[in-house]
Amino acid sequence: MGDAGEGLIDADGRIQERMEELERERTRQQHGKVVRDPEKEHALESLRLARTELDRQLKATANERRRAQIAQAIAEIDRRAKETEDGVK
Repeated sequence: MGDAGEGLIDADGRIQERMEELERERTRQQHGKVVRDPEKEHALESLRLARTELDRQLKATANERRRAQIAQAIAEIDRRAKETEDGVK
């Protein structure tokens, strides 16, 4: 029975060492990553999608007044995206 008990203790020790090793790896990886605010990331993605749609409308529109409005909207989206990105970093 003594040998079996020692085997269990050795296995338990190896499992514990492996768990500690995995925790060290996680800690190392977390320090290397930039943690970002999910709400700001979502806002940036929404602005990117809105800009894509406005670009599509700008290409399809012939009316100069409407084109000017769309260009102003794109400029506003770009301004907001820059403000949001500055807040993320």
